[in-house]
Amino acid sequence: MRQRFSLARLLASTSLVAAVAMGLGGCTAMSKLSDVTGSVGPRTEAAPADPARTVEVYGERYRANPKDADAALGYGQALRANGQRAQAAAVLEQATIANPGNKALLAQYGRALADNGNFQQAFDVLSKAHSPDNPDWRLLSVQGTALDQMGRHDEARSYYASALRIAPGDPGVLSNLGLSYMLSKDLPKAEETLRQAYASPRASTRVRQNLGLVVGLQGRFAEAETIVKADLPPDQAAANVAYLKEMLSRSDAPRGAPKRTPIASLSQPG
Repeated sequence: MRQRFSLARLLASTSLVAAVAMGLGGCTAMSKLSDVTGSVGPRTEAAPADPARTVEVYGERYRANPKDADAALGYGQALRANGQRAQAAAVLEQATIANPGNKALLAQYGRALADNGNFQQAFDVLSKAHSPDNPDWRLLSVQGTALDQMGRHDEARSYYASALRIAPGDPGVLSNLGLSYMLSKDLPKAEETLRQAYASPRASTRVRQNLGLVVGLQGRFAEAETIVKADLPPDQAAANVAYLKEMLSRSDAPRGAPKRTPIASLSQPG
């Protein structure tokens, strides 16, 4: 693994669109995100731990009454957790039609749209899930990530600022803000913001990984490796280091070589 990275190529490349990974269905430690609606969800008993089984259970309830908002919420969340993002968006779209004005459904539908890369539509739907006189800081943060995905970084930061006025110091929002600076190539500001997020006792593993990524992008790989594996069990530490190396190595790919989109994980607060 070379420790010299072509930062300009990495940040200028269209491959560094930090995938929103907004669903519950991300498989990596960075992309498995908590539900934007927090406690809002289907009022049922605990779902099975197995994602496929959860889809089956909620699918049966949904098919028994497709217009039931709680059933649709549970089914949509289960589909997203199982990686069935297009189907989740379709289910939640129909549910919002059947239940106009249901803000919990609109929030989940917006998340599902973002999962599928429909960022402008996701932003518009999420705007209907809360209002300026009663804003939801979680939704403001998600809207910021959608704007970041569209390259509208200054606008995105105004949404993060609004979220932080309601939830000061929230590490998820700060992490999103840090990645916004990363996407606009202000790595020192990105690192400063992510260190604020990392200092929070509520900081998640993805905050740690995002900080490690930004430090690594500045060529300080040994420090980045220390950050992503600190105080973790050996298997998780090794997985984090492997992920960091994968993200950073993509900047060294030969020009013209096929590129996959690196997931910088614009994280969503729970």
